[in-house]
Amino acid sequence: MTRVLAPVVPALLTKREERGKEDPSRRGERFGIASAPRPEGTLIWIHAASVGESLSVLPLIDRLIASAAAPHVLVTTGTVTSARLMRERLPAKAIHQYVPLDHPSWCARFLDYWKPDLGIWVESEFWPNLIVEASGRGIPLALVNARITEKSFKGWRKAPGFISNLLSRFDLLMAQDKASAFRLRALGAANILEPGNLKHDAAALTHNTAALGELRGMAGNRPLWLASNTHQGEERAAAEAHLSLAAAHPRLLTVIVPRHPARGPAIARELRELGLAVSCRSRGEPITDETQIYLGDTLGEMGLFYSFCNIVFIGGTLDTTGGHNPFEAALLQCALVAGPSDFNFAETYVAFTEAGAMKRISSGDDLALVIAGLLDDTETRNRMSDAALAFARAGSGATQATADALLALLPAGEKARRGHA
Repeated sequence: MTRVLAPVVPALLTKREERGKEDPSRRGERFGIASAPRPEGTLIWIHAASVGESLSVLPLIDRLIASAAAPHVLVTTGTVTSARLMRERLPAKAIHQYVPLDHPSWCARFLDYWKPDLGIWVESEFWPNLIVEASGRGIPLALVNARITEKSFKGWRKAPGFISNLLSRFDLLMAQDKASAFRLRALGAANILEPGNLKHDAAALTHNTAALGELRGMAGNRPLWLASNTHQGEERAAAEAHLSLAAAHPRLLTVIVPRHPARGPAIARELRELGLAVSCRSRGEPITDETQIYLGDTLGEMGLFYSFCNIVFIGGTLDTTGGHNPFEAALLQCALVAGPSDFNFAETYVAFTEAGAMKRISSGDDLALVIAGLLDDTETRNRMSDAALAFARAGSGATQATADALLALLPAGEKARRGHA
């Protein structure tokens, strides 16, 4: 099927380039054509889908490079944003390339050039041709921080032979939680470990200090809260919460950061139709005394907004998304609020709630009430934000346990170096 579709791929890439979703200067990488030399010696290849997955493996990369094997690391991702972040944050012995599109010939070209000694896949990013081609070359494969949601589990159950075949190609699978481990076993996977969630050990998101100072200067001492990683419908819920809160907090500033910044113009129109004064960061619009909603419709600035606001509603929890990573906000000392949809991080949300770091709401109707309580009760807000930071900093040991298991898969001696540059 992928061979049949291959002739239309260049046109599709051109359209994606026009929308800023591909890097035209690195188009060759999408066809398996390398844009960097392969380093000598042992090379570990890590494939992460996008920003969240690639950031979660940065501590793991550091552990691998610092090990006795002292490998170089090749990281592949599929998005422009993740490529930029990897360029900024990868250590000296790590290289970034775009993952080749899942065509047998392009995958073969990629693997024949890089000749990785170990292939590591992150979470649930299954590219069938790339997995099969790597397995066929005898490259040890591992799936780390594996996450299988209930939705994807039900989908894969409709193709049991296909998913069982793919999972059988992995020498080792490491689940991020018990639910994912259970689903992997039910799909036919074997040799599953449960070292914990790598995101628990991730470093805090960074931000531009000058940009943070500018935001604080514009906002002054206004009360504020953040709705982060929102999806369609959640921006309206945040706006309605703002309207409910405005009587008691007339100077309130609500910050909304959508999961997909490209939706910014549509969100701004919707909120202005509710009578709200909206300033859009992507357009360079300042926060004025009249601004009620500040729309953070930009890429790569989540650390900035978590540093700006210490009350955070985590989006993707009032729809069917299943929630987003709470550790990012927790590491920047935010009191957390989340809706009922949490299947992506179910065990983690329970742990944050039990630690006193997160409040749960059953629907958008409850959002204003909970935010009001946190705005009015400084002691509770500070206790929650301190608890969030303490829980996030505690670490899970998942990174070291994962690194140890991966290094044990590396071929030794001449076998590891055979055929390499």
